[in-house]
Amino acid sequence: MWAARALGRLALVLALLLPAACGDLQPYRGRPGRTGARLAVPLALRLAVAAPTQALLTDQAAKQLAEALATALQAEEIPATATERPMPLDWHIDIVAESAPRGVLTKFRLLDADGQEQGVVAGQPMPPQVWTNPGPDAFNPMVAQAARAISTLLLQVEAARKQMDPVALAGGPARVRFSRVVGAPGDGNTALAARMREFLSRYGYVMQEVSDGATFGLEGRVNLVAQPGAMQRVEIVWRVSRRDGEELGQVVQMNEVPAGTLNRPWGDVAYVVAEEAAGGIRQVLVNATTAEPATSAVPPPLPAGLPGRSDNPLVAPPSR
Repeated sequence: MWAARALGRLALVLALLLPAACGDLQPYRGRPGRTGARLAVPLALRLAVAAPTQALLTDQAAKQLAEALATALQAEEIPATATERPMPLDWHIDIVAESAPRGVLTKFRLLDADGQEQGVVAGQPMPPQVWTNPGPDAFNPMVAQAARAISTLLLQVEAARKQMDPVALAGGPARVRFSRVVGAPGDGNTALAARMREFLSRYGYVMQEVSDGATFGLEGRVNLVAQPGAMQRVEIVWRVSRRDGEELGQVVQMNEVPAGTLNRPWGDVAYVVAEEAAGGIRQVLVNATTAEPATSAVPPPLPAGLPGRSDNPLVAPPSR
């Protein structure tokens, strides 16, 4: 019988980024420039801009538009990135376009990290021939105007949310947005997520699926790679980020197992994987804060007979 603990313990790697390096992605801190007055309190979020799929553009032109908008937002000193894989706490800009008598009309929808629309900005009309066959700088004037409007909208939304939700700004345990695990066979996605929530909650963190009030984001991804001899390499990556999109660190677990081993209920395997990874995730979170949670470094023991105890026959004892 395959030993569950091996998957949890083997090749546990921490990629920790010290807090001192976190300011590099926020150029407005310390030198706010011409928008310094309105950014005296920096926006505590990052915008992710994906290449639009409903903007009457080819794939290449859609990517060009997303990159142009991200660059224009950065010029407005707003943390933004063109990406197809946003962080859990990233806000989003959804771009759509339609033909009209006076040209192609573009709308930029501002969505929070939960996908809720927070406002819409209209772009300047563009000639159809320029829109469908854009040159290298064709989108620049339009996205520059849109970026300025998005900047104003963001400040209005941020101010309104702070007034309506003062609890989110108060002290207390750190809140972590952890919505799911992806890529695992069997019931691994559900089982790993449930176990991870249990362990991090016992470390004193408030786990939630929505972004409101969350300081950190966590996501898990499982990848299976075929190996010679009917084996599979299991790679599990836990990524920790914060609201401005800065990746604070990764916890990586790897092991080789017989092919198909995990195409079934994970059970004790999920318990052991989450148990081992939670300690590394906690260390990433501790490094990102000024003080550790006011809880023990070791979660309280579980009652006898539950998965993870030495009296469980499916969990191999530590090697001597």
